[in-house]
Amino acid sequence: MEKLSSAVKKQVLENMFVKNYKRMWPYIKPVWFRALMTLVLAIPVGSMDALIAWAIKPFTDAVMVEQAMVSSWYIPILIVAFTSVQGGLTYILNYLNTWVGGKITNSLKADLFKKLLTFETEFFTSQNSGEILVKFNSNADMACAGLLSNLKSFVQKFFTALSLIVVLFLNSWQLALVTTTILLVAFLPMTQLKKRVTPAVSGMMEVMAGLTTKYNETYSGNKTIFSYNLEKYQENRYLDVLHRYFNYQIKVFKKTRWLTPVMHVILSIGIALALWYGSYLILSHQLTPGGFVSFLTALILLYQPMKSIGNTYSSVIMSFWAIEACFELLDMKPKILDKPNAIEMPKTHQQISFEDVSFNYLPDVPVLKHINLTVNNGETIAIVGNSGGGKTTLVNLLPRFYDVTNGAITVDGVDIRNFTLQSLRQNIAVVFQDNFLFEGTIRENILLGNENATEEQLQCALKMAYLDEFLKTLKDGIDTHIGERGVLLSGGQRQRVAIARAFLKNAPILVLDEATSALDNKSEAVVQKAIENLMHDKTVFVIAHRLSTIRNATKIIVVNDGQIVETGTHEDLLKVECGAYKMLYDMQFKTDNKEGN
Repeated sequence: MEKLSSAVKKQVLENMFVKNYKRMWPYIKPVWFRALMTLVLAIPVGSMDALIAWAIKPFTDAVMVEQAMVSSWYIPILIVAFTSVQGGLTYILNYLNTWVGGKITNSLKADLFKKLLTFETEFFTSQNSGEILVKFNSNADMACAGLLSNLKSFVQKFFTALSLIVVLFLNSWQLALVTTTILLVAFLPMTQLKKRVTPAVSGMMEVMAGLTTKYNETYSGNKTIFSYNLEKYQENRYLDVLHRYFNYQIKVFKKTRWLTPVMHVILSIGIALALWYGSYLILSHQLTPGGFVSFLTALILLYQPMKSIGNTYSSVIMSFWAIEACFELLDMKPKILDKPNAIEMPKTHQQISFEDVSFNYLPDVPVLKHINLTVNNGETIAIVGNSGGGKTTLVNLLPRFYDVTNGAITVDGVDIRNFTLQSLRQNIAVVFQDNFLFEGTIRENILLGNENATEEQLQCALKMAYLDEFLKTLKDGIDTHIGERGVLLSGGQRQRVAIARAFLKNAPILVLDEATSALDNKSEAVVQKAIENLMHDKTVFVIAHRLSTIRNATKIIVVNDGQIVETGTHEDLLKVECGAYKMLYDMQFKTDNKEGN
């Protein structure tokens, strides 16, 4: 039974090896010729060690037996020549290996990044930034570098070993049998290593993601850290993850590096047996001194790489683990996809309906409950309510950042899940409370709304977003670089850039998610004017923080605890005694009066 189990395990390892390299073939195929040249060059680079070992035999016999160098004077020169050629080929080999490895790595990273862009919002909110970076970037480096380096190393060492074994048998088949048997014994401890080390490797990579997250948190949250004197707090959190990473490193070391001393001892036994038995063969005239020296040289060259096999095998396991992790990601299916028969959403619409819509992020924890809402073309629907009541979740369902749990959202009677994602989102412009700006210039960020916009359209967007006067104060105007996430702009300026971007997109449906709630009164006034320009001739969903900004909305809905509790115009809802909207309005009116006083 144990033999069967071992055979099964061996078969699993072999299948894994074949599967991993088979999955990598599409990335190797475009550079197959250079990859092949890398392997071809590995043959002479590996085999030249044997030539050097074999050349020692006639030279040593000439000196020790014949006690003359006349017949073998050229051998030292040949050894230098062989070594020089080997060095040159090694340089070319390593260059090709680096070039091919870089190309394959970039291709895999490109596919992983492309895959990353297919995942839904839930995928990003369920993982931290460090996990994303390690899974979609670092693992590709580890996979490809390990794949090529290990393959090149395997071919090189295989031909080194093969040629050196030939030298061993040419010198003395008796000694060769003894020493190669010892070599086979030395490989036995490796058979169970992968199973033991994989959990530790996996844990180490997860903790590495935690380290990356701490760096990202410190970069993005530096103002919060400094303003709350959280330097020590953040340092302790980082040190905690660093300590766990260290522990995993030690675990991996313990599970792999013991191979090196064990191999050292086993191979030393092989050398000791070679010395003992070789001396006997020399004394019995079955082996010449030159043959013995040549044999020992070949044996030491053969055994030397084997002594560090623990390090090499650890790298192999890490590489296989990374390859498997990469392809697990590529095999994942996003939860939000186009249907096979998805259709293009029309540019125009008459009616948008939420039909008994329910939604939950977690099982059995409803966020929205039986939402029914009809919005006609050109109407402005204001959504208000208590914090955490489900307002943002409601509008996030429209561009399918999430899919409804029950019910349906329809446009002119067609479920939005029947539209292609690209056409659905092209028809919706979203202005968030904290809009993301990309590193680059103001022009580049605005043109993301429509890369083919004319200069006239761009200038119109700037004017309608009240950006034109601000840009005149900048040395480089619209071509001013704004830094990562637009950190060189104020909150109001970032919002107006986002509004200009939405202007260029010119989508018939507009979602405003508390677009002015984080601004001061002066900035809010300017942004509100820009928003009013943007809302013209569009169907608008607006989540409002200040109720004074939505008085003219076609319809106001109050969402509390995931349900619509009131619907009507501003005037109608104020007439409802003890109504939810009237309570919110009165509370905000009193607060505004206090601030004014």
